[in-house]
Amino acid sequence: MGHLLMVESWVGSMSTLLPAGIKDSGHEFSFLTRNLGHYLRPGTPVPHPLLGAANVFTAETNDESTLLPHVRKLHAAFGFDGVLTSCDYYLPTAAAIAADLGLPGPGRTAVADACDKHRTRLICRAAGVAGPGFAVAQAWDEIVRAATELGYPLVVKPVDLCGGMFVRRVGDEAELRVAVDAIAGFPINARGQHRSPRILLEECVDGPEFSVETVTVAGRTTVIGVTDKRITGAPAFIESGHMFPAALGPADTTAVAELAVAAITALGLDATVAHTEIKLDPRGPRLIEVNPRPAGNRITELVRRVTGIDLTAVHAEAVAGGEPDLTPRETGIASAAVAFAVPTETGLLTRVDGTQSWAADPRIVERKLADPGTEVRPATDNNTYLGHVMVVDETRGTTGDLAQRLIADLHFELEGAR
Repeated sequence: MGHLLMVESWVGSMSTLLPAGIKDSGHEFSFLTRNLGHYLRPGTPVPHPLLGAANVFTAETNDESTLLPHVRKLHAAFGFDGVLTSCDYYLPTAAAIAADLGLPGPGRTAVADACDKHRTRLICRAAGVAGPGFAVAQAWDEIVRAATELGYPLVVKPVDLCGGMFVRRVGDEAELRVAVDAIAGFPINARGQHRSPRILLEECVDGPEFSVETVTVAGRTTVIGVTDKRITGAPAFIESGHMFPAALGPADTTAVAELAVAAITALGLDATVAHTEIKLDPRGPRLIEVNPRPAGNRITELVRRVTGIDLTAVHAEAVAGGEPDLTPRETGIASAAVAFAVPTETGLLTRVDGTQSWAADPRIVERKLADPGTEVRPATDNNTYLGHVMVVDETRGTTGDLAQRLIADLHFELEGAR
C-alpha cells in the first residue's frame, strides 16, 4: 500500500471519485490545501470524502517557492509514494512536487506544457500532430492582426483556464472585442492564482467532438476508449452530454485514437491518465487539447460501467509508480451516457417536472437535479448545470440519445424567469 499526497481537488464529483479510486487501488492519501473551508461549503457530501485522508495539511499551495520546502519536511515525516490532484490549476504544482521529491509522475515540464494551451499547440505542431491554425497575442492591435490573418470565424480562448471558461466562437472584430474583454476581466482564477494575459486565437474546426481516454505507463500509452461529446451553447462551447464508447466506425476510431497518442507522445507525458479532446472535420481529426488527468463530467463513470476499468484507481496506481491492470472486464453494459441540464434563463428555481417515470426505468443508474431555491443563470461554461442523468444499455450506441431525451423532457419552473 502506498501513501499518496493529494494537492487540492475539484469540489464536484472528482472530490468523491478520486478519494474512492485511491482507496480501491489499495493506497491511502494525505490531503494538502490552502483553504479547507473551500471544500466544506453547503451542498458538499457529509462526511466529505476528502476528510477520509490519513492527514489533512494546510499550506499556501499557490506559492511553489514556499510550498516545495514545506512538502520536503512533510515527506521526511510521512513518506509519500506519489503526488496527484484532480484540479487542473494544480496539475503543474503536483508534478513539481513529485519531481522535487524524486517520485514517479508525468513529468514537470510535460504537465506544464499540457496545461498551457499555446505551448501544447507549439509542441504538437512541431511534432506533426494535426491541429487548427493558431496564433497567440496580448495587445489589442496584435490580436486584431492575428485574427485577420487566421480569418473569421475563429475561436478565442484563454491559455490557462478549463471547463470551457471564456472559450468563444467569434465572427467579426466586434465579437472579438467582447470575447477578449471578457477574458481580460478575469485576471485571477477561482483558486486565487494570477492568470496569463495572453489570448489564444484558433481556426474554427467544425465537426463532432470526441475525447480519448488513455493511460501512459513506462512510456507506453494504452487507449481505453473514445468518448462521444455533445456541445451546445453557441457561441460558447458547453458540454451537454457524453456517451461511451463513441458511435464511430473503426477507421475514424483508429484515426482519433492515434492522434491522441501522438499528442501525448509529443508532450512527453508519462505515469498518468489523460483525457484528450479532438474534433473530426472533413480533413480528419484535429487536436483540441490534452488534459493530463482523468476525465471529468462523469466520463470516468461511463468508462467504468462499460469496461470495468476505474480510471481514478488507475491514475492513483500510475502516479505511485505501479503497473495498473488495464484488462477490460465483462459488465453486461455496452453503452453508457450522461446528459446535463444546461440552463438558458435567469431566475429562482421553484419546481422540476418530468421525472415521474425515472424511478421505474432500470436504464437510469444515476440522477442529480438542482433543488428548489437554487439561483439559476444561463450557462456560459461547464461549471453551471441544473443536474444530470446517467443511463446504461446492453446495446452499443443507444444511450446518448436516450439521455438527451430524458433531459429534454424536464421542465424547470423559474420564478422571475428572464
